[in-house]
Amino acid sequence: MWKDLKYLIAYIAPAAAFAGLYYKGYASFGSIYVGFVLIPLLELILPASKENHPQDQEAQRLSIRFFDWLLYLNLPLVFALLWYHFEVMSQAGTLSTLEKIGLTCSTGLILGTAGINVAHELGHRSKAFERILAKLLLMPSFYMHFIIEHNLGHHKWVATDRDPATSRLNEPIYVFWIRSTLGAYMNAWKLEAKRLKRDGKQFLSAQNEMIRFTFFQLGYLSMLGFIFGWQVIPWALAAGVFGFLMLESVNYIEHYGLRRQLLPNGSYEKVGLRHSWNSDHELGRIFLYELTRHSDHHYKANRKYQILRRFDESPQLPVGYPGSIILSLIPPLWFYLMNKRVKMMA
Repeated sequence: MWKDLKYLIAYIAPAAAFAGLYYKGYASFGSIYVGFVLIPLLELILPASKENHPQDQEAQRLSIRFFDWLLYLNLPLVFALLWYHFEVMSQAGTLSTLEKIGLTCSTGLILGTAGINVAHELGHRSKAFERILAKLLLMPSFYMHFIIEHNLGHHKWVATDRDPATSRLNEPIYVFWIRSTLGAYMNAWKLEAKRLKRDGKQFLSAQNEMIRFTFFQLGYLSMLGFIFGWQVIPWALAAGVFGFLMLESVNYIEHYGLRRQLLPNGSYEKVGLRHSWNSDHELGRIFLYELTRHSDHHYKANRKYQILRRFDESPQLPVGYPGSIILSLIPPLWFYLMNKRVKMMA
């Protein structure tokens, strides 16, 4: 159990964001320094970990509430950070342009990690309480539709051209951001319409989650305007966009170029361990609550993060997830490093 206290390290990035809001200046980029400087550099030095927990210990690990509370505490943490952020931004006249950008990006990164990433874990669970937490964590990034499209769309069509969240070979990340963002949003509406029709409910009704999500997100922005002043709205939008672009960047590297075979009967082969890119770098695993063991997540989507496994047959990224995101922002370098790996998995 003492060894599992390592997951407390995940709170360093939000702490850096709080510090940036307090000290401002060059410290404004607090969580960015942690996520895209400190972690990638340490992952180049520290050894990766291929260790799996013994199968006979899985039931015991699932019973430890510590792992759940680590996730739950991200909700008050995220909203406390947002409150502090908008208090500071409401006095934006005292801030430099660099400080405004830094604070917004730093908060946006936490929306993507402690927000969307944690929501991703909780959104796969069956308890209503946990799914409500997931939706609340998605709200500040304006990505509440993710819980519909990801669970019902992405997991069904991953590694095929029918999945907007699966990046294609030689597709630049900047093109992918647009295609995946728009595609996921439109798919969520279609999936919700299909559910309502199946259940005999009206599309234009309070039963439509996509309509409810729209009102919740508009209500969130309106509340910010009333409390902090309408001048914070552009910064709220910018932080939310930065947050969901972090999610889409992770989507980009997770399945880049990998494809499931189309079978003679017109269906696709079953999702396998070779259809997701993984990373054994432990720091990234901790900060992202084992998201980097992605093949096992797709093998069984409701498998909790503390028991996710690594497999020898699962493809590995050249560096950890944060480092891979940085590499993906330079398409020629990304293609040079990754295309040969994709061909090996074909």
